[in-house]
Amino acid sequence: MSLDVWLAYVAAVTILSLIPGPSVFMAISQSLSKGLSASFYSILGNLLGGIVMMTVAYVGLGTILATSSWVYAVIKWMGVGYMAWLGLSQILAARRMNEADLIVTASPEVRASSLSSGFLIGVLNPKAILFYVAFLAQFMNPEKAMTPQFLILVATSTVNVFIVLGGYALLAAQARRFFQSLRARKRMGYTGGSCLLGGSVFMATN
Repeated sequence: MSLDVWLAYVAAVTILSLIPGPSVFMAISQSLSKGLSASFYSILGNLLGGIVMMTVAYVGLGTILATSSWVYAVIKWMGVGYMAWLGLSQILAARRMNEADLIVTASPEVRASSLSSGFLIGVLNPKAILFYVAFLAQFMNPEKAMTPQFLILVATSTVNVFIVLGGYALLAAQARRFFQSLRARKRMGYTGGSCLLGGSVFMATN
């Protein structure tokens, strides 16, 4: 893979990552409601899900989704439903919040929940597979060994997406620092849940 092709890939991935979507909504929501640490665990889970999706696309399973409308629909609506459930759960949790809940701790349970949520949001998006099937092919030279090229693209995409999502999480965390009252935290919980619900709508309608 030549340097100019790699740089073009970096630019394309950066632009696409900056566009708000389910992963961005997840990072912002977690940062607002559970803190920066939880958000980074959700980002880590999302990146693992992205690696799985890229691998699935690479081995050719994207063709199944492209040709089987019912398989595509099942996976899509599972993702939509899961993200909507997360958003609704977060809104209900914000409604029940009390003064004791203002002390946010990155407990193992919170980390595990954030990690798994990020992973599931990453893998329950069939359009990602179809996207990678078409997108990766544009930057891979079929006349050269494919696996090394694929590994370079995966590593590049993972680092790039981490930086972008981490940036969104940091911005949300900075906003969170200025609102320490119970009323403000509840509103942030409502906002975070609404972000997830917005992400589910985005998945359902695009």
